[in-house]
Amino acid sequence: MEKILIIDDEQDILKLLSMSLRADGYQTLTAPSGKEGIEIFKNKKPDIVLTDIKMPEMTGLEVLKSIKGIDHNAQVIIITGHGDIDSAIEALQYGASDFINKPVKSEALAVAIKRAKKKAAINRQLKSYTEDMELMCGIATKEFERKSKFQEKLIKISTDGIVATDNKWKIVIFNPEAEKIFGYKKSEIIRKLDARDIYPFDLSKMPDDKIFPYKETIVKSKTGEEIPVKFSGRILYEKNNIVGSVGFFQDLREIKRLEKELLQSERLAAVGQTVAGLAHCIKNILHGLKGGGYILDIGFKKGETKKFEQGWRMVKSNIARTADLVFDLLSYSKEREPEYEPYSPKKLIKEICDLLQENAKEHDIQLLCEVDPLLTDISIDSKGMYRALLNLTSNAIDACIYDHDLDAKHKVSITVKKEKDNTVAFEIKDNGAGMTDEVKKKLFGSFFSTKGSKGTGLGLLVTQKLVHEHGGTIEVISEQGKGSSFIIRLPLKRG
Repeated sequence: MEKILIIDDEQDILKLLSMSLRADGYQTLTAPSGKEGIEIFKNKKPDIVLTDIKMPEMTGLEVLKSIKGIDHNAQVIIITGHGDIDSAIEALQYGASDFINKPVKSEALAVAIKRAKKKAAINRQLKSYTEDMELMCGIATKEFERKSKFQEKLIKISTDGIVATDNKWKIVIFNPEAEKIFGYKKSEIIRKLDARDIYPFDLSKMPDDKIFPYKETIVKSKTGEEIPVKFSGRILYEKNNIVGSVGFFQDLREIKRLEKELLQSERLAAVGQTVAGLAHCIKNILHGLKGGGYILDIGFKKGETKKFEQGWRMVKSNIARTADLVFDLLSYSKEREPEYEPYSPKKLIKEICDLLQENAKEHDIQLLCEVDPLLTDISIDSKGMYRALLNLTSNAIDACIYDHDLDAKHKVSITVKKEKDNTVAFEIKDNGAGMTDEVKKKLFGSFFSTKGSKGTGLGLLVTQKLVHEHGGTIEVISEQGKGSSFIIRLPLKRG
């Protein structure tokens, strides 16, 4: 009877899951905390671990890391709730078998356990295969033939793409999963293609007898499609002579699709949960429009030019706020693919600086723009990145405007440069109010704003979404009273 360890700080959930799994024929072990769960795992060696991600003292993510440290092949299923998207994705990256959402449905739990069992079985088989492979050359002919057939079966059923070569880099093994990933038939590849043409990294530069660790990267299929994979490989030696190489490819397309679905679900849930907050924001805009209209009326009736100008500024400002709110809502709730085109980073930054320069001067803020002169056109979605960089630069100017240090000489800078790891970095830096650690943690939360009634809380959510759609990252460095720096890094694609 297979053993399943359930870790959760809520006793009711422990009892419910334990009863459900026992009814399905499993032996269950329970732990009310991460520390107790790890001790039970060490002593009882359960087949599968089911852990909640949010627990006091020790989180599910910490439990996952500890268990993987004890047994790398342990199968751990994470239970998440709405709002835990980043933790769920991080758990997958640390080797979680699967994740399921609260409230836990028996059908979803059964599917997750079935997947975990299948992965465990294949891991055991692949481990045996890898160990046997290095002994192959010294085995007698009969034993070699028997094991070759067994290994061939394992290679065929592997959920990883396996590509092996001879000592001249010609491909000699190309399993069905590799065919799915690369789009080539085995007959097109074997003894015909140099593996270095499809490997994402050059194994020939690896130190002797070292394994290239699993790393997330992109490979191109026969049709030119970019496929996200995890890749690992090594050079094979016999008596200090290279006899071949082997590469392992984990297809990440399904995981990436699930990540996108989870992100979309999170966005739609956030939109639904914050309708009341948005209504409050719209109400403030309407009050601004009403106030501006009232001052305009006074200006018209009394012929006062200053009143007229003041009222018209208020109306224009609130019309702009309305437009920003609508565009941000559409951008955040709608899934889209970037429309890549060759575009000059210098031109992109100049457009933003030209637009915001007047506002910066009005508040005595120096706005600086600097682009690496060696950086030519790059392939980006110029409209999407324009909006993302405009949001961050506007926020930087606001951070200087709202700074309590009235004697400070405020400055906002936008710099663009190419980095060593084939990425392009956009940095928006200010010496304004800065942020506390608590504020930084909430920055990309649903509709969080540091501007009170003047902000919708959508700007950073939209910016993060646009960056992630480009396959990029966004980093925040800030200290209260010393300013902030937002760094966007995008994979460098030449135009």
